Formats: sequence, structure tokens, C-alpha cells
Amino acid sequence: MAELKGRVALVTGGSRGIGRAIAVSLADVGAAVAVNYIEHAAAAEKVAEAVQRTGGRALAVAADVSQAAAVTDMLAAVERALGPVDILVNNAGIAIGRSIDELSEADFDRTIAVNLKSVFLCTRAVLPGMRARQWGRIVNISSGAARGPGGIGPHYNASKAGLEGLTRGYAARLVKDGVTVNAVAPSLIESDMVRAMGSAASRIPLGRFGTPEECAQVVMMLIGNAYMTGQTVALSGGLSFL
Repeated sequence: MAELKGRVALVTGGSRGIGRAIAVSLADVGAAVAVNYIEHAAAAEKVAEAVQRTGGRALAVAADVSQAAAVTDMLAAVERALGPVDILVNNAGIAIGRSIDELSEADFDRTIAVNLKSVFLCTRAVLPGMRARQWGRIVNISSGAARGPGGIGPHYNASKAGLEGLTRGYAARLVKDGVTVNAVAPSLIESDMVRAMGSAASRIPLGRFGTPEECAQVVMMLIGNAYMTGQTVALSGGLSFL
């Protein structure tokens, strides 16, 4: 992880839960961290302030990452404050719980925009700099719902399956440019989303929910490994192989 000291990381949806744990983990190894948010300004500022209190560099930056203009403005703000982005963690996402009979076109479009289109927009924004420097790490936060039934709805399944396809597509085309692209697929990590779904830990073979910090450990492994690209790592307490 010594190679990450002084690097600049952008974590979308970084104010709470998995995103917060990833941002803190990156700061712990010496990376400057931009904490993106759209609604939870106070929580994002707290993450940035915690990093700054320990001598690190951090910025809380608001942007709806499903909008191209907002992503452009966000990246400009990050580069002004911290420098060019070397590490991108696409963590922003929404989970609109709907049955197949309740699912509306608006629900579907918003889910795809936030969970999938945002990954394209943010990746497109940082790639020129990464390729010019011949170094970059991109990690996309998927879900067990990409390959299983999930509990939110088919729109969510589709968004996360698409994200994994995007991961492989970028990885294959950037492998010669020093840029790795991988994904992590958590299932039932203790978070606001899982609590809202009313999921039971008894479903999990390990007998408990995962933690945001355990998810961050896998993300850090992928960022630190220059030989691994185009992969999706499942993190499910045993659910994924049953």
C-alpha cells in the first residue's frame, strides 16, 4: 500500500456505509480522498474532517453523478483541491424497492442512471488523466443481485449486472494503459439499505451481516494489486456459492 501514499482518490457515495469505510481506508494509507455525496452533506463533511484531523487531505464534494455536467464540475473541483484522480471507487447507488407489478418506467430509468450510467460518466471523466500517467485503479461496487434474484427488484438486478459488464469491458481495453478495473459484489452488508429491506442475518451461512469495513478491505486489496483486472469479487458470507 506504500504506492498509494500521495495518490488522489474519488469515492462516489462516500458519506456513509460502505463508501465511508472505503474513504477512511484510503486515507489511512496516505491517499488524499474526495468524498462525493448528493444528499448527506453533514455526513460527508464529517468524513473529510476526520481525515484532515489526522493530517490527511480530503474534500467533501456534492454532485449528482448520474448527470454528465455535474460529474465534469465535480472532477474540476477535486483536481483544484487535491490534484488529478488516480483512484476511482464507483460506490454511489440507489435501491428503489419495487415488485415487478409496481415497477414504473421512472423507477427503472432512475436506477439505471444512478447505478450504471454514473459509472460510465465518472470513468470517462478520469480516464484521460490515468492513461496519460499510465497508472489508475477503478473499483466498482456491484451486488450479489447482479447474478442472483436479489430482494429489491429486476431494475436493480439489471443495473448491477450491467455494471459488471462495464467492468469487464473497460478492463479488457485498458489493460495496456496501466489502469486496472475490478468490481466487488457485496451481499447483505450491514447498512441503511439492508435495514430498510428487513433482511434477516439467518439467511447468511456465516450467521451475520457483513460490515462496511470488510467490504473496504476487499476494495483496498483490488486497488493494491496491479496484476488483477476484470474481476468481480463476491463478498457474501457464503451466500454466493450455495
